[in-house]
Amino acid sequence: MPIGASLTLGTRGFAPLAYRALAGSLALALAGCNSSGLGLSGPDIASAPVPQVEAQPLAAPTVGETLGSGPIRVGLILPLTQNGGPSVVGASLRNAAQLAIEESGMGDITLMIEDDHGTPDGAAKAAQTEIGAGAEIILGPLLAAEVREVGRIATAAGRPVIAFSTDESVASPGVYLLSFLIESYSDRIVEYAVSRGKKSFAVLAPQSDYANVAVGEFQQAAARAGARIVTVARYSPGQPQGAVQEIADVAQQIDALFIAEQADGMPAVATALAASGVKTQILGTGVWNDPRVLRLPALQGAWFAAPDNAGFNAFAQRYKAKFNLDPLRLASLAHDAVSLAAALARAQGAQRFSQSVLTNASGFNGVDGVFRFHPEGPNDRGLAVMQISAGAASVVGPAPQRFAGS
Repeated sequence: MPIGASLTLGTRGFAPLAYRALAGSLALALAGCNSSGLGLSGPDIASAPVPQVEAQPLAAPTVGETLGSGPIRVGLILPLTQNGGPSVVGASLRNAAQLAIEESGMGDITLMIEDDHGTPDGAAKAAQTEIGAGAEIILGPLLAAEVREVGRIATAAGRPVIAFSTDESVASPGVYLLSFLIESYSDRIVEYAVSRGKKSFAVLAPQSDYANVAVGEFQQAAARAGARIVTVARYSPGQPQGAVQEIADVAQQIDALFIAEQADGMPAVATALAASGVKTQILGTGVWNDPRVLRLPALQGAWFAAPDNAGFNAFAQRYKAKFNLDPLRLASLAHDAVSLAAALARAQGAQRFSQSVLTNASGFNGVDGVFRFHPEGPNDRGLAVMQISAGAASVVGPAPQRFAGS
């Protein structure tokens, strides 16, 4: 699709958008202004007028590790330890949060970081501790079971949550997911494939929770787009040969094959595809943005939906300069959540974390592009479409830079 073409996704996706490639990584910013009355435009709010922050005096001391010195207290719950030892995942998220505080300015918020130890009980205790210390919003945790506990406690206390789980079932009003949702990947790849003339699909997927969600959303998105699904072939994990033969039997009837498999399972699928002789456009999701998948000969030419790499690469350079380490891919979630909290604390006064502000239809712009929260908790994200070629992924369908009307 050429730049400037329009895009229409399903009920969870975007209305028509103008395409422009996202350029680099920016400090998180409000993507536009509408009923929230921000009066901001462009990608950087650092130069916007700073209203007086309204914060109530707090008698309770801060808890956990604290970053920043602002009057607004924000909780961050991470798996800093798991199974009794330090967590690499938790450390990468924590470092990204520190980078966000330093980049956004130390004086907007005080971030209180608590360890959930990778357990629901630990997450519940962390949430109670942070709310008791005056946290106005909770960021994290990472895993679905922990998000459920934090959401239960925070909702009862009237505090919103911006969590990092990819399980859409844990989202609810006031519990927003910042993560990359499987449903968004399926929506985006269907939209792009149909825009390129693909109207007849087959689906290949293992019997797994991930695949169940991806396949279900793909079917719905295809139906909304007026496309046909010829067959859905399922297989036991690691044993795709029989299902691939089902695809081979209908190969003359399809324009494209959607494979709802994760990176670990793709070598076996690629081997089976090569042996079957199936030749069609292959479609996938953002979990394929992995060297193990990109180098598979049978996947060269495949399309998959994913965030544009440009923003994350710029973030990763800043992260490495600060910590002399490479960030994990999901570290950008902590960076964007903290940056958003700091930006809203600076610009929104007493309404900073209200539902109307957090669900602003214009959305926000972060390391991985534009995103916005639904009132029910899931999100929309501006995803690119990547093509695998010569063992690498390049953008063939640019991510939207803004939402309709912003």
